[in-house]
Amino acid sequence: MVRADSGFFDGKFLDFLEERKLPYVVVAKMTGRIKKEAHYIDQWRQLDSTFSAGEFNVKLQGWSCERRIVVIRELTGEKPSKGRKLFDIPGYTFRMFVTSSPLPPEQVWREYNRRADMENRICELKHDLAADGFCMKGFYETEAAFRGILMLFNLLGEFQRAAGLPGYQQPATLRTQVFICGAILGSDGREMVLRLSSAWGGLKRRIPLLDNILAYVFPASPKLQPDGPADTLPAPAGNS
Repeated sequence: MVRADSGFFDGKFLDFLEERKLPYVVVAKMTGRIKKEAHYIDQWRQLDSTFSAGEFNVKLQGWSCERRIVVIRELTGEKPSKGRKLFDIPGYTFRMFVTSSPLPPEQVWREYNRRADMENRICELKHDLAADGFCMKGFYETEAAFRGILMLFNLLGEFQRAAGLPGYQQPATLRTQVFICGAILGSDGREMVLRLSSAWGGLKRRIPLLDNILAYVFPASPKLQPDGPADTLPAPAGNS
C-alpha cells in the first residue's frame, strides 16, 4: 500500500501507481470541487460518538478517470481536531483520501494512519545511524553518503527477518545486544587470547541467528519476474 500526503494528490502520480497496479491511499487536497462534493454526501455511517464515514466518486480536472474519495467526519469538541473545516458545515472537521482500495472507509483511514510510524524510522536514521550528522563538500557526495545509510538501514531490517529475531529492534538495540561485544586482548601462558565479555552472551547465543541466516531463502520481487510466477534465490552456500 502506497501512502502519501496531499503533496502527491496529482492525477499523473495516481496514473503512475495505477499503471503499475500499486494500491494507494493519498490525502486529498481541499479544493473547491472536493469540498462541494463532500457537502453533498447524504449517507454517513456512524463509527462512534465522534467519527462518521462517507465517500463519493469524482473525476477532477486533469484526471484520466473517476476515482474514489473516502471522507472521515469528526465532530468537533473542546479537544483540537486534526481535520480541515468546511465553512458551510460548522461543527465538523473532515479528512479526505483518494484511494484505489475497496476497503470500507474506516479501514482506508486506518491504513493511512499507519504512515505515522515513518516518524519513528526517521528518528532512528537520525539518532542511531547519524543520517543528519554529516555534510560533504559536494551535493552528489552527500547524496551518496545518505543513500549508503539508507541501504544500511534496509540491510539491518533484512537481517532481523533472516535471523528470526522476535519483533522489530531499533539499530541502536541491535548494535548493543547483537553486534558489539566488549573484549580485552590478553595472554594465556605464551598464547595471545581475546577475552570476550560474559554480558555479550557468547557464540552459543549467536549460533541460532547464524543458522537462521544461512537457511533463509531470499525472495525475488514479482516485478522482476513479469513473465511468470516469482521465484526465489537460493540461500548462500558455505558455513562461514
